[in-house]
Amino acid sequence: MTVLDAPALLGSQEPTVTSVPEHVSSAGHEAALLADRAGLVLDPWQRQVLIGGLGERADGRWAAFEVGVMVARQNGKGAIAEARVLAGLFLLGERLIMYSAHEFKTASEMFRRILELIEGTPAFSRRVKAVARSKGEEGIELTTGQRLRFLARSTGSGRGFSGDCNLLDEAQHLGEAPVDALMPTMSARPNPQLWYLGSAPDKDLAPCEPFARVRSRAMVGDAKRLAYFEWSAALCGDQCGTDCDQHDDASSPLTWAKTNPGMGIRISEEHIATERESMSPRGFARERLSVGNYPTVGGGWEVFSQPAWTGIEDEASTPADPVAFAVEVAPERNAAAISVAGAREDGLLHGEVVDYRPGTSWVVPRLETLRGRWGPCAVAIAPAGPTGSLQPDLEDAGFELTLVKGRDTGAACGSLYDAIVRPPDAEPGWAPTMRVRPHPALTAAVAGAARRFIGDAWVFDRRGSAVDPAPLISLVVARWAFLTRERIDDGPPNIW
Repeated sequence: MTVLDAPALLGSQEPTVTSVPEHVSSAGHEAALLADRAGLVLDPWQRQVLIGGLGERADGRWAAFEVGVMVARQNGKGAIAEARVLAGLFLLGERLIMYSAHEFKTASEMFRRILELIEGTPAFSRRVKAVARSKGEEGIELTTGQRLRFLARSTGSGRGFSGDCNLLDEAQHLGEAPVDALMPTMSARPNPQLWYLGSAPDKDLAPCEPFARVRSRAMVGDAKRLAYFEWSAALCGDQCGTDCDQHDDASSPLTWAKTNPGMGIRISEEHIATERESMSPRGFARERLSVGNYPTVGGGWEVFSQPAWTGIEDEASTPADPVAFAVEVAPERNAAAISVAGAREDGLLHGEVVDYRPGTSWVVPRLETLRGRWGPCAVAIAPAGPTGSLQPDLEDAGFELTLVKGRDTGAACGSLYDAIVRPPDAEPGWAPTMRVRPHPALTAAVAGAARRFIGDAWVFDRRGSAVDPAPLISLVVARWAFLTRERIDDGPPNIW
C-alpha cells in the first residue's frame, strides 16, 4: 500500500482587495507572452496584475494611469516589474522607462535581473545599443532610442526625467517628495503610467503616505483611473473565540495561503511556520500577512470637514425620552462602543458615545444598566459586521434588537452626512440638524473615516479606516434606529 503525501497548500491567485477600471482590451496578455519568450514564466496572479494594469480604453490610452500592487515579500512581485519593463521596451515602444527603489541595492539588483533577461534572449539583445554599468548610472538604451534607467530614491536622482512608465518599487518606503516631483513631469507624456509596488507599510517605520492614499482610494471603490491588487489578512483580535468566522487566524496555513500567492511555488509552508515562531507578532503580520499600519490619509477629515464636525459639537447637548442605543465592535475586536441618539427639546437630534472601552465582555452588562435607566425605544446593531457575534448574548439578556442591515446601512450613513454637511444647493437658511457631545474616540473616528461604495450608496469603511471606526458607526446605527423606530415596528421601511 502506497501512502501519498498531502498536496502542498498553494497560495491564492486571487487578491483580497482589487480594483480595476473598465477597459475594452488589455496589452497584459501580450506582455505575459513576451515575458514567456524571455524565459520569465509568470504565475496566474502575476498575469492577472498585468492584464488589469495594462487595460486599454477605446481611445488606446491606459485605463489605469496608476497601478498599485501590495503583496508580502518574496512572492514574486519583482517579476511583475520585470515583465512590465520588457513590455515597455519591446512591445509598447515607450521612450523612457524609469525604475526606482528606496535603496540602491534593490535598484542595482533589478538592473542585473532585467539585463540577464535581455541578454539571454537574442531577439532582445540585438536591439541593445548601449548598457551603462557605472554605479548610480545603470541603464539600457536600444537602437530605437528607447531608454531604461535605474535609480535609488534616497539619492534624490531622477528629478526632471519625464518617463512614459515609472515604477516605484518598495512603495512602503515612499515619501511625498518623490511623487510630488514626478507627477508634473508625466503631464507632457502622451500615455504615461505610474506603478507602485510594495509590501504592507508601517507609518511608524517609514513614510508611506502616497502608497496609503493609493490603497485608500482603491478601498473606497470610486477611483476611475486606478488599478489595485492586494493580498492581505484581516486578523482576529484578542477577544475572538476559537470559532470566530469574521477574521483570519494568523496561525492558520489557510491565512498564509490567502495572503501569499507564491506559497507552495517559491515560499514553503514550513518556512512561513518558522517565520511565525521567530518574528514578533506585529512583524509577522506586517511582513507575511500584509497587515499594515497606515497613516491617516491626507491628514484626516476626508468624509466630513473638520469645521463641519466641530460646528455640531455641543458640550451641553442632552436627549429627551425616548432614546435609541446602538453597539459597534471594533474590526480587531479589541474594543467596542455604545452610542445613544434621541431628540432634543429644541427639535434637533442628539448623538453621543456613552461608553467606549477595550474588549467586548462589558457590553451586555453596560447595556442592561442603560436599559434600566432609560427604557430605550430601540437597541440596535449592524449584524453583518463584527458586532453580529454579540447578537445571541444580547438576545439572551432580553434585548429585542433592531437589526440595521442591507440597504439601510447606506441610507443610515447618507442620512447622517446630510444632517451635518451643507449641500451645494442649500437655501440661505440651511443649518445642520444634528448635535453631538464631544468624545475623543468619536472625534478620532470621524477624522480618520473612509468611505466604501456599495452600488450607488456608500458606507463608512471598517477596514479602510486608519483608526477604530466603532464610535462613529455606533452613532450612525443609533441615529438610524431612532429615526426609523416607528416604521421598523410596522415592518421594514421602504427607504427607496
